[in-house]
Parts: sequence; structure tokens; C-alpha cells
Amino acid sequence: MLPTIDDIRAAAARIRGHAVRTPLLASPVLDAHTGGRVLLKPETLQRTGSFKFRGAVNRIALIPQAERGKGVVAFSSGNHAQGVAAAAGVFGMKAVIVMPADAPRAKLEGTRSLGAEIVTYDRQTEDREAIAARVLAERGGTLIKPFDDAQLIAGQGTVGLEILEDAGARGVRVDQLLVPCGGGGLTAGIALAVGDAAKVYSVEPQNFNGMRRSLDAGAPVKAPATPVSVADSLMSPQPGAIPFAVAGPLLAGGLTVTDEDLLAAVSFALCRLKLVVEPGGAAALAALLAGKLEARDRTTVLVLSGGNADFAVLAGAVSRFA
Repeated sequence: MLPTIDDIRAAAARIRGHAVRTPLLASPVLDAHTGGRVLLKPETLQRTGSFKFRGAVNRIALIPQAERGKGVVAFSSGNHAQGVAAAAGVFGMKAVIVMPADAPRAKLEGTRSLGAEIVTYDRQTEDREAIAARVLAERGGTLIKPFDDAQLIAGQGTVGLEILEDAGARGVRVDQLLVPCGGGGLTAGIALAVGDAAKVYSVEPQNFNGMRRSLDAGAPVKAPATPVSVADSLMSPQPGAIPFAVAGPLLAGGLTVTDEDLLAAVSFALCRLKLVVEPGGAAALAALLAGKLEARDRTTVLVLSGGNADFAVLAGAVSRFA
């Protein structure tokens, strides 16, 4: 069953008091750079440092009370892991998270600090979904998928509602939104929330641009998914079935950025905008800076989807591009 705009509105009420209503920030620096008006939605300031908490708390809130004692299970490279761990804590539930052993240390430590049990795996040789299924078979609980879930998408869609509400309160009409895209949950949720009020574009890493390829093909298809990207949070080779069913008819297009673009954006965010943004979270900014979409004389909103970057990555990006 696909999510609806009413599901997003219900999610907004459900997560209120738990999730942060992140601000919509003006950016004179980017205005001057583009010749247009650029607004930033910094989900880097969200609880756990990414938008993922929104969907996780909405989905977990819907688990029947009688089933909560069994806890939740998830698989993630880090941001969904932390979102689920924190959301489980809100409801006093235990969480087991299957994470790649080579996930950024900040994400592994962040997930562990939130009280979750971590089961690591080798992303090159092992299947994370099979491992999660084994954990569920052994212990029970509810699987919280990273993007292919209607109520998770509804929670992520609250980002879009807030953008339109806050822009409207300023008397600003949004022309286009750029959204980092992995499995497509955030992209689908925002596209559904925005509807025809503005054009929405997905932004993906080169070789992991499954959404763009799927839009071109008219059906979900896989990207090459090799070599790995610096954007660990966006390395889903193919959009989820539910996200694509929602986003496919709504998106204005899909954009692709290189790892060089992503690291340049990380550096720009830190040095010029004074914001800590991880490579995947900087995808929308990367697309704007790389000229992937015309922004002159338009109002463009960039979603900065996550800020859980290792300091070594930040330092490396700044040393190369500052």
C-alpha cells in the first residue's frame, strides 16, 4: 500500500515533540554564487544528525503495544541505524542493527551510544538482509526497513511539509527542490508532500544513480554499484519498490554527481556555510555547485540530509578543495 499526503500529515502530528523541526535557512553566499535564491533545509541538525529519525519514530510509534517488548531490527550503513536506535529508545524498546564493518566510525559509535546492539557484516561478501532475517527468526521483533516502507516514507515526507510551510510563511514560492537519494524514501516522501507546488529532483552518486536510471527506464533498475562511493549513505543500487512507485510519477528528474563533486560540496559547506555535512548529505549542494541544474532567477531549496561525517573525511575534503 502506498503512502498518501494524509499519512504525511498524520506523521507530522505523530513525531511532533520527538523530532526537531529543522529551520529553513537563507544563504547569501549561495545566492551570490547562483544568481538566484537558495534556501537550505539542514537535517544535519535533526536528532541523530540526519532525517532518518523522522521516519523511524513514525514507523515505530505504529507498532502495537503488545509487540513492543520484542524490540526492533534494522540494517543500515549508519544514519538509519542511529535513527532507529534513537526512536526505539523513545518507546523504551531494544534495537538490533546490522551494520557494515567498514561503516564510518562516527556512525558505528553513534549507534552504539544510543543503546543499540550492533551486528557487523562484510558488505562485499555478506547479505545484510539475510543476516537481519536470521536475527528476527532467532529473537523476534519488528523489522524497520531503511526506505521501502509506506509509513517510513510518510515520516520522511514531513521534511517537505515543513519546507512549504516555512517558505510560505516568508511569502516565498519554491521553484525547485534538490534531494539526496539512496533508496528513495526521503525523495519519495518530499515529492509526495510537495506535489505540484515545486519541481523535485533526486540527486545520487555516480554509479549509484538507480533512481535516475529507473526514471529513464520507467521501472526500477539497478545502477552498476561499483566502485564504492564516498557517499556511504547513498549506496543503494536501486530505489525501493514503494519509493519508486511514489516518486516515479512525481519527480521532475534525476541528477548525478561524482565523488569529486561531493567532497567539494563537503568542503564548501564547512568553509563557506559553516555547516558540517557528510558526503551523502551534501549531494544536493554538490549538484548545485557543479551546475547540474539552472538556479539563476529561481528559488531553490537544498536538503542537507545528514551530517554524520568522520573528521578524517572532513579534513581530507577541506585540504583538497578549500
